[in-house]
Amino acid sequence: MTSLPDSEMTVPDAVDHRSGRFPGWWVVAGCFTVLLVNSGLAFYGLAVYLNAFSNEKGWALGTISFGVTVFFVVGGVVGLWIARLIARFDVRYIMMAGGVIAGGSLALLGQVETQWQMFLVYAVFAVGYAAAGLVPATTVVTRWFHSKRAVALSVASTGLSVGGIVITPFAKRFIDEYGLSATTPWLGLVFVAVTVPVAWFMVKPDPEAIGWAPDGQRRAVGEVAPAVGGTTFEDAVKTTFYRAVAVGYIFALGSQVGGIQQLVKLVEERTDPATARFAVTALAATSVVARLVGGRAVQVMPMMRFTVVIAGVQSVALVMLAFVSSTVLIFASIILFGLTIGNLLMMQPLLLAERFGVRDYPRIYSRSQFVALVGVAGGPLLLGWLYDVSGSYRLPYLAAAACCTVGVGILSLAGPATATDPA
Repeated sequence: MTSLPDSEMTVPDAVDHRSGRFPGWWVVAGCFTVLLVNSGLAFYGLAVYLNAFSNEKGWALGTISFGVTVFFVVGGVVGLWIARLIARFDVRYIMMAGGVIAGGSLALLGQVETQWQMFLVYAVFAVGYAAAGLVPATTVVTRWFHSKRAVALSVASTGLSVGGIVITPFAKRFIDEYGLSATTPWLGLVFVAVTVPVAWFMVKPDPEAIGWAPDGQRRAVGEVAPAVGGTTFEDAVKTTFYRAVAVGYIFALGSQVGGIQQLVKLVEERTDPATARFAVTALAATSVVARLVGGRAVQVMPMMRFTVVIAGVQSVALVMLAFVSSTVLIFASIILFGLTIGNLLMMQPLLLAERFGVRDYPRIYSRSQFVALVGVAGGPLLLGWLYDVSGSYRLPYLAAAACCTVGVGILSLAGPATATDPA
C-alpha cells in the first residue's frame, strides 16, 4: 500500500480528548440506525411495495420490477457523486439530505397513478437512498476503525438486516390493511424523523479532526497524525483483485437482490399474506446473526475464501427456493438464504478496505458498487420478466442460482485480500 504524500495533519490545540470515552462505537451505532431505516423502508421495503403495486394496480410484475431496476440504477450512479461529496463536505450533511429526499419521495410513492410516475418517484427515492446508505456509512466506519474494522463494519451493517426485522413487517402490515396511499406518507415521515437527528448527533465524520486516532487511541494535543495510508484509486482499479470483486459482485448481488425483491410475492403465492410478512422477518433475523458471526470469522479465516463460500451457499439456497412449496421447507430455504445475505453485502466494502486502505476508499467502493449495479438493477428485472413468461417462480430462482454460481467462479480468481498487486 502507498501513503498520501505531504498529507500529515496536526490535531488542533483547542481539541483535547485525553479524557472521556472513545466515540467510535457511538458513531457505529449512528450508522447502524441510519442503515436500519434505510434498509427497512427502502432495500427490504421495495419487495413490499412491489407486491402492493401488483395487488392494488394489477400492473405486470415485469413492469413493476423495472421500477425497482430504475431505483438501483439511479442509486448506483448517484453513489459515484456521493463519494466525491464525502471528500469535500461533512458526511452528516449528506446523510441528512438523503433522509429528507428519501422520506419525501417515499411519502409520494403511494400517490402514484401511472407507471411513469412510479418510475420517477423511484428515481428520486434512490437519490436519498444513496446519500443515506452504504457509501457514506461504511466510509465513516473505515475512518474510525482499522484493526477492528471487520467487527465495526459487521455491527454497523447489521442495521440493514435489523431494518428488515423491525420496520419492513410493520410497513407490510399497514400497507395490507390501509393501502399504499394511506401508509407511505407515514413511512416517509419515519424516514426523516429518524435519519436526520441520528446523523447529526451520532455520526462524527473523522476521528483525527476531534483528537482521536482510529480504534480508540488518543492523540496528544498538537500531535502530528500520520499520513493516511492506502492505494490510489487509479492504481486500485487496475488490479486483478478489484476487477474480480467488481465483476463477481455483479452476479452475486444481482442474484441476491433479485431473490429478495421477489420473495414476499413468492411466499404469499405459496402460503398466505401473514406468512409472507414473517418471511421477511425470518430472512432479516437470520442475516443479523450470520453477519455478527461473520464479522468475527473473517478475523481468523481469509476474507476472500469466506466470501466465496458464502456466495456458494447462496446459490444452493436459491435453488431450494425455486422448488420448495411446504411452509417448513420454504422457511428452511429462507434461513439458508439469510445466512448469506448480510455477510455477502458486508464483505464487499470490507474486502476493498482491507486490500486498498482508507485513502481513496469512497471512490473505490462507490465505483465497485456502480459496476455491480448491472446485477443489482438487472436481477429484479430478470426475475420479474421470467415470472411473467413462465407463470411461476421456479425458472426465475433457478436463473438467479445460475448467476450466483458464475459469481462464485469469478470471485475465486481474485486472490487474497491481504496481497498487493504489482503496480
